[in-house]
Amino acid sequence: MECSVKDKTIVVTGAGQGIGNELCRSLDQLGAKVIAVSRSSGPLEELKADCPRIETVQVDLSDWSATRTALAPLGKVDGLVNNAGVAIIKPFLELTEEDYDRTFAVNVKAAFNVAQILVPKMEAGASIVNVSSLAGLKAIHGHCAYSMSKAAIDGLTQNLALELGPRKIRINSVNPTVILTRMGRDNWSDPAKADPLKAKIPLDRFGEVSEVVEPIVYLLSDRSGFVNGHMLPIEGGFLAGN
Repeated sequence: MECSVKDKTIVVTGAGQGIGNELCRSLDQLGAKVIAVSRSSGPLEELKADCPRIETVQVDLSDWSATRTALAPLGKVDGLVNNAGVAIIKPFLELTEEDYDRTFAVNVKAAFNVAQILVPKMEAGASIVNVSSLAGLKAIHGHCAYSMSKAAIDGLTQNLALELGPRKIRINSVNPTVILTRMGRDNWSDPAKADPLKAKIPLDRFGEVSEVVEPIVYLLSDRSGFVNGHMLPIEGGFLAGN
């Protein structure tokens, strides 16, 4: 089944590394017009060097006004992937106000802001994909602020599905468990921490980046034209036994 995104203009946030970076490269190979957004200039320059057709936008998405200034000039947009995020993993009593504010500024407020900027640039048939987490659906030890932020993203997904559905704009979330990006490897490198979670996954492993990228491409494509307002767990069967 071909999930065509050819000639679609798709904005991807958090494009500097991990899922966002790989997604930009995949979408470019599939013929999409990619607009890669990141706070970091170096990874954007590297991405542009490897994929010259990709347009890059450098902005700190936690800055509301700067984000609006940076994205306002964009024309018609067919797809948005709200992928930018931070993962501050600490026990509840160790979380600081700075941890909380940073988590929500990037994971929630930025996604809300970017969607509000770009939805007016979308027409019928457009699609938004929010990169959420299994932690938004299921409590995970030490993930309090992160889990709260991802649950908020799932709430945004469902509410926008209601509001934007009449405009024929779809919105869905993907909710992965641990994915072996650099951030994923850093946060889950300790077997004492990783093994208990992995033991709850029937496939007995964590996910690869491509295993999130491909479902996102599907949700951006017209093949998923009647899929709206859903949270798609990508977790190797974790929820089946928990």
